[in-house]
Amino acid sequence: MSRAVQELVVELGPRRYPVLVGPGARHQLAALLPPGARKVAVVTQAGIPVEVDPGVPLVRLEVPDGESAKTLGEVERLCRAFVAAGLSRADAVVAVGGGVVSDLAGFAAACYHRGIPYLTVATTLLAQVDAAIGGKTGVNLPEGKNLVGAFWQPAAVCCDTETLASLPAREWASGRGEMAKYAFLAGPDGRPPGAGAAAALAALPLEEQVARCVAVKAAVVAEDEREGGRRMVLNYGHTLAHALEAVGLAGGSLDLRHGEAVAIGLVFAALLARRLGRIDEDRVAEHRAVVEGLGLPSLPPPGLDPEMLLAAMARDKKARGELTFVLDGPRGVEPVPGVPVDVVREVLAEMLGASRSAPASSAPMSSAQVPSAQVPSAQVPSSLRGGRG
Repeated sequence: MSRAVQELVVELGPRRYPVLVGPGARHQLAALLPPGARKVAVVTQAGIPVEVDPGVPLVRLEVPDGESAKTLGEVERLCRAFVAAGLSRADAVVAVGGGVVSDLAGFAAACYHRGIPYLTVATTLLAQVDAAIGGKTGVNLPEGKNLVGAFWQPAAVCCDTETLASLPAREWASGRGEMAKYAFLAGPDGRPPGAGAAAALAALPLEEQVARCVAVKAAVVAEDEREGGRRMVLNYGHTLAHALEAVGLAGGSLDLRHGEAVAIGLVFAALLARRLGRIDEDRVAEHRAVVEGLGLPSLPPPGLDPEMLLAAMARDKKARGELTFVLDGPRGVEPVPGVPVDVVREVLAEMLGASRSAPASSAPMSSAQVPSAQVPSAQVPSSLRGGRG
């Protein structure tokens, strides 16, 4: 099969932009730069071995690793560096990295001069299938994840699959967690996925897996850019995931990558949907099979305080004065407002109770333990299990 770079488009009228997917996509960066840009600030991290050539003079700026780097102070530092570099409103910011880099660089670009163009060269699987597309930028507060930010669409996105070759195993796992949710979401045509959607996605070459996820997200963003309705489905599994991450940001000892937290959140959402009578046990089992089949945790770590998690979920951005979850059901995955707190508490207690007696393979992974998939390779190829693809 051809390994040519594919071009997909996020259709937003005059703000439409291309997403290039495939090996070597980053080498087309110069052609994607907005007309009139004479200088670029490349925002990246010290450990990212990816060089880009925007075709104009550049200044390289590094941000720290990890979610803890996503602070208002770091955005101020970037903006002051833009001033020092002489960036004008016509110039551009290029994010080279994963979700942390694109969140910080995109938000700084949205703020600087009240908004300058930015482009993203996504170098992690998570960024390529999700974080780099759609214009969500922002930083964290001690109270929760991504509570301060802006919708600021990129001018272009390069998902260069060559850059995934150097990813650590934990980053592969994180990307697979985001990829897992697409097995349950409607396709670009709006039709819910049929049985075997996860296996069908996994059977594709890596570039096609990324492109399929990009196509789904692009269709959703084009319909609902600012998350007023349908775009909420992209947060499937994220309500508990963000709560778990908030506990870590608040000083907890959780060692979870974003995609690992999403994997746990997908199973939690399935259990909650079953408790509400929206799906049956077979559908819950399918969620577990997808998550565990990709070598991802299906249970939260033991010892968590359910009330802390509930408080964090109440601060979720989907909430409108009540607990709102994205849940599976007869019409597919959709936002469900007004979920009773007592029901959420019961399902949390069920999961946390199960985690206390679960085998280690069901618990979140340490940085040294990333289990391989426990399903036949015909269903989940090495490219999705953590190999180079």
